[in-house]
Amino acid sequence: MVNFNKQKKVDSVQGALALRPQIEKIVDGICEAGYRNICWMGIGGTWASAMQATVHMKQYSGIEVWAENAAEYLTTGNKRIGKGTVVITSSVTGSTVEVVAAIKKAQDAGAVIIGFIDRPETELAKMVDHEIAYDENEQLKFFMVADRFMKNAGDFDQYDDQYANYDEHLAEALVSVEERADEFAAAFAKKHCEDSIHYFVGAGNQWGATYSYAMCYWEEQLWMKTKSITAPEFFHGMFEIVTKETPVTIYVGEDAQRSLSERVVKFIPRICANYTVIDTADYELAGIKPEYRGDISHLVMHAVNNRIDVHMEIETRHPMDIRRYYRCLDY
Repeated sequence: MVNFNKQKKVDSVQGALALRPQIEKIVDGICEAGYRNICWMGIGGTWASAMQATVHMKQYSGIEVWAENAAEYLTTGNKRIGKGTVVITSSVTGSTVEVVAAIKKAQDAGAVIIGFIDRPETELAKMVDHEIAYDENEQLKFFMVADRFMKNAGDFDQYDDQYANYDEHLAEALVSVEERADEFAAAFAKKHCEDSIHYFVGAGNQWGATYSYAMCYWEEQLWMKTKSITAPEFFHGMFEIVTKETPVTIYVGEDAQRSLSERVVKFIPRICANYTVIDTADYELAGIKPEYRGDISHLVMHAVNNRIDVHMEIETRHPMDIRRYYRCLDY
């Protein structure tokens, strides 16, 4: 397999899981002090991860929780954010201007901030009330925070057993998904590397990944035109522009909203002959208990997409770290 360092990937997931004692200490302290609601704050890919954490918590808990777009918060504001609010954010660089400004505004309103800021020396890392520095695995880090809050609220009784299961098996399971997906990813990239536009459909904890993959990976990094749509909204407009030749990829996860994507999968052959279904249920996760698969199906899809990225880069001859405008121009 090209561009694949198995041990590095295993170490990355295990390193993220090893953050759990630190996360638990922070969350437990906040719960002991008392809080009113939880806001996941981000923009771009971080906002997508925030949407995933939000839908996950909605499934299990009555905690008031939502995903807030940092730029929208700076303009519209949100009266729910104030004393008693826990804001959770993430940044690779610690310098995303909208996030830095939004976190300052939330702090001024009285919110407590948990930040996964990969570079601890940055302004944003120094601003937040609780800083955790660790590269990559943003979605896993967010879910560990969400699950600890839900456990402490009495809404997530499986917490101890689930994370014991993940600690033992998750890293190897996700790496095995990449190994198994490689052949499919190579064929997918070869077929779609010259698409004039590509449509991605997803639901549940896959929706944030769908939105992010279309925008942050294919548009930003590969410079390919895309559109992302939620599975339930597919039938309320978008499907009218799908023809026999339209490239459509449907992400199917294993969480509570699986049936929404399955509905699209059942319908799509009637109007399209150029569709692809990526179903996390098709991938063995050795050692992972069946009842816990749904909560990590977004991580499984991310593993598949990792291999698509590698082969798209090869087929398009376009290095994904090149940008035309992002952080190259003032905007």
